[in-house]
Amino acid sequence: MAHLKRSLTNLVKLDIDQLVALVKTRLKRTQYRPELIDGFIAKTRLDLAPP
Repeated sequence: MAHLKRSLTNLVKLDIDQLVALVKTRLKRTQYRPELIDGFIAKTRLDLAPP
């Protein structure tokens, strides 16, 4: 989430609909970058192995 917030910090939008559209676009881009998602998960240091 911090990654998304940083990418939105310098943007000024006129209304909430534009902001929602921008957030959806950024999340969709992130979805197609598995290396970025892997990095987010690794940063949590959670053990994701099945029990």
